[in-house]
Amino acid sequence: MEFVGPALALDAPLTISQLTSQVKDILESLPPCWIIGEVSKFTQHASGHRYFSLKDEGSQLDCVMWKSARLSFTPEAGTKVMAYGQLTVYAPRGNYQFRAQRLQPAGVGELALAFERLKARLEAEGLFAPERKRPLPSFPRQVGVVTSPTGAAIRDIIQVLGRRAPGVRLILRPARVQGAGAAEEIARGIADLNRYGEVDILIVGRGGGSPEDLWCFNEEVVARAIYASARPVISAVGHEVDYTIADYVADYRAATPSAAAEVVAQDYGELRRQVAQWRQRLGRALGQDLNSRQQRLEQHSTQILWERLRDLLEERTQYADEKTHSLAGAFGQRLRDLTERLDRAALRLEARSPLANLSRGFAYVQRPDGGTVRGHAELQPGDPLVLRFAQGRALCRVEEVRDE
Repeated sequence: MEFVGPALALDAPLTISQLTSQVKDILESLPPCWIIGEVSKFTQHASGHRYFSLKDEGSQLDCVMWKSARLSFTPEAGTKVMAYGQLTVYAPRGNYQFRAQRLQPAGVGELALAFERLKARLEAEGLFAPERKRPLPSFPRQVGVVTSPTGAAIRDIIQVLGRRAPGVRLILRPARVQGAGAAEEIARGIADLNRYGEVDILIVGRGGGSPEDLWCFNEEVVARAIYASARPVISAVGHEVDYTIADYVADYRAATPSAAAEVVAQDYGELRRQVAQWRQRLGRALGQDLNSRQQRLEQHSTQILWERLRDLLEERTQYADEKTHSLAGAFGQRLRDLTERLDRAALRLEARSPLANLSRGFAYVQRPDGGTVRGHAELQPGDPLVLRFAQGRALCRVEEVRDE
């Protein structure tokens, strides 16, 4: 890799701070990268920051990991890990160090060890307790899915639900399901669907892969997001033989994404089977009843049938007469009630009319265009007015305006 950094000034002596600053600029201009090494002297400070060293056969590098960076496991001395971050310079001591943003076990053995340690710690906290696992809803109407939008998992889920429960609405929250930052995206997806509040159940998962590919479902941030979910969660990670921390925390563990969709739709399938059985039973019952009635009909003569039909018609006619009489009475009473209400409203309206006062000697003052005069401030000498009395009107003109 070719690198060209700022030139060091050689024409005048530099202070230690100046030289350190120029070295810092050069080193921190290097791009972020992954490094691999064996952990030694791992310390977690009271501030929450972590300090450790990574070494191999020939070198050792001091590392720091800030409190804000998520750490899914606690590395012990001798554990081989991969760290992603940036080379920096710690100016007060003038030494360079690696600022790690992410840390994960490097090999299969280290992955298994980190898995067992996190599993034991979360189990001790009660995250796997059977009594906290919630029953799955029988007929979910909206299913939230946290997975890759382009992976096989979402295609399998869509296919199974479309075939077995076509009325179920699927809400996808896209998230990366492997690599750096995937665990945080999955955790945010679970939280987002809970905040959305309109899903009945969540499916969280992806298709199969290597232990490294599935590792994001073994991280603590995902486990705690599942634990905090207000909606039941089905974990569907990998193939049937794959187990992750997410499987232990979830309310239900499905062997594959397709199996998760089948679990969601299983009650719909049972309902369809029951409806089919009821349809068959109803068809048989109707057929038997029809045969029975046909036999009874054949046993009666035409005269008896006509008499029964006439009696039935007369009963229905009597029933119609009663209902007609009852309805007419109800309409009449309703009409009387509305008439009384209308009369009372007319009396109230007449009592509140400003024209009612005219019969007691008052006059109603208007302008020639019909506008109402409410006070002397609206008048000027010479303005024409119309005085309306109980009987007739008078035209006049303002000679003087007073405020007394």
